Amino acid sequence: MIDRETIDRIYAAANIVEIVGEYVTLKRKGVNYTACCPFHNEKTPSFVVSPAKGLYKCFGCGKGGNAVTFLMEHENITYPEALKMVAKRYGIEVHEKELTEEEVRRNDDRESMFALNGWAAEYFINYLHQEPEGMSVGMSYFRQKRGMTDATIRKFGLGFCPAKGDRMSKEALAAGYKEEFLLSTGLSIKRESDGSLFDRFRDRVMFPVHNISGRIVAFGGRTLRTDKSVAKYQNSPESEIYSKKRELYGLYFAKKAIQQQDFAIMVEGYTDVISMHQAGVENVVASSGTSLTTEQIRLLNRFTKNITVIYDGDAAGIHASLRGIDMILREGMNVRVVLLPEPEDPDSFARSHTAEELQSYIRDNEQDFLAFKAKLLLKEAEGDPIRKASLIGDMVQSIAQIPDPIQRSVYIKECSKTMDVDEKLLISEVARIRLTSTGDRETDDFLRRQTARQRSEAVEAAEAEAEYPRQLEAGSSPDALERELLKYLLKYGHCSFEFKEGRNILTCNVAQTIFDELADGDLKFRNAVYEKIRMTYKEQWSQVGVGNKIPEHVFLTHSDPEVCNVAVDILTSDDNYVISQLWLRKEVHIESEAEMLAAGVPKAVTLYKSKVIEGLIKEQQARLDKEDVTEEEMKDAMQQLDKWNGVRVQIAKKLQRLIL
Repeated sequence: MIDRETIDRIYAAANIVEIVGEYVTLKRKGVNYTACCPFHNEKTPSFVVSPAKGLYKCFGCGKGGNAVTFLMEHENITYPEALKMVAKRYGIEVHEKELTEEEVRRNDDRESMFALNGWAAEYFINYLHQEPEGMSVGMSYFRQKRGMTDATIRKFGLGFCPAKGDRMSKEALAAGYKEEFLLSTGLSIKRESDGSLFDRFRDRVMFPVHNISGRIVAFGGRTLRTDKSVAKYQNSPESEIYSKKRELYGLYFAKKAIQQQDFAIMVEGYTDVISMHQAGVENVVASSGTSLTTEQIRLLNRFTKNITVIYDGDAAGIHASLRGIDMILREGMNVRVVLLPEPEDPDSFARSHTAEELQSYIRDNEQDFLAFKAKLLLKEAEGDPIRKASLIGDMVQSIAQIPDPIQRSVYIKECSKTMDVDEKLLISEVARIRLTSTGDRETDDFLRRQTARQRSEAVEAAEAEAEYPRQLEAGSSPDALERELLKYLLKYGHCSFEFKEGRNILTCNVAQTIFDELADGDLKFRNAVYEKIRMTYKEQWSQVGVGNKIPEHVFLTHSDPEVCNVAVDILTSDDNYVISQLWLRKEVHIESEAEMLAAGVPKAVTLYKSKVIEGLIKEQQARLDKEDVTEEEMKDAMQQLDKWNGVRVQIAKKLQRLIL
């Protein structure tokens, strides 16, 4: 088996547009890509690839899934074979083996750490908004000093950790979370003197760090003290669920805007990202004060090839960032630079300008990175031939990182003119550096990918005119009802609705309602795949708690491809058909999501129970009709019939009230 951590790395690295693009001709349409489906013959494209979600879906034949399941379907290979195929493409080492008890425990521990981080995030949010200390210290900082609105504070999940050194740790333990996970996530630190716990982030405003799928993997805490002996920022340590070199702050919130605008803005810190979002510029990410890494660049490469780096005019900071820019060039991405006027930084500049002014400044002042670097270095080397020779070598190093030969050639010509150096000499030096640093194998592999991508982009496909398949009418079969209940779980399980029971108005949670109703009859879904999804949801739900959303990736990257395909089909289906046609025929007027849930969920689960009970009654009747039925079997069947008939009467009365 392949351990879950490696599988997560494979899914994180997989670029579905690149992988699918090698098999079909994709044409960009808005934030998605379309093509004629490779799994059935069609003239009008109905095959859609969503890079933001990492999914494909054909609205003609119904097939859907992620990059791994696409390879399984297209190449007719197994799940482990498809995982290894993707891993090989992105240079991820895979060791096949049977998971030990320790590895199983480790995977379980990862989920426990995610659950704890989710709880901690809510704790910090509640403390900021509800406790006097949080409101007077933390909220004052966010609102007054940083100019953040309440909507922005809520959006990014900002919070405050109490100044009392062990309050959060004690409350986490009281809530049932284990000490080992408080330590492994870095939320708590153990004192050597007496073994007691204290809060790592005590007396700090809190910034949760989300991974690309929206799960909280770490925290950053900023002190508001002026005491210089206290570190300004405190960050979560590396853990089983957090590697700082693989995360970009803000990418979860920015990925849609990055795709729509086809470029990403790179800044330095948390507040830079947040202030620019609030100003209306949302395609912004940050490396959070750490040096840019190859993993971060490849993560961003899934959404765009274009990066604009904003500098605040600090010469030392610019020089420190040049190495990171070379890494971006090495990954085949286009880099532009914007220099802010002194003494502005992205945070202050965004707070003092409108979105239109900010976008206009970026558009009017961005310049090609290599031209910017040449001007910067030439200014420093003015009148010094030795330093000029050194900067020419520096420029050549950057140009050599560019994998595309045509782009390299253009930059060599520009560098030759700017530096007044013979072009042939530059060509020779660039070739020497590339030969020693990349090697033929890497170059060949890149060119192969480039050719596939260029071939994909060169052929145009017709505009997609796919229609979502309409949902089967509720009540047509237990299978259709099971699917409808899954749709409520996956899309709305975390939501609440008000339901009238007699004279009382009850507030109900969707998932809680479904699970309680099924538990009442000890019922399980008969469709094996649907039951696996239901149980997966229930396991996750028991960890995150009522009212918290289960991340979609739990189902979309499930180890069972059938689970993945069904989840894709449900999650990409049209919300207009979540309400079954049965309820629409009853002319129920639906205005809001809460009304839709109040109208649909109780009816769907009750009708499903009715259908299942009918089936159980038929089974017992069939036992009685057998020619060789024994007296003991007849007695047992009669008892079961009495039981299920009583339940059927109760359900029928409830269903009649619900429909009327």
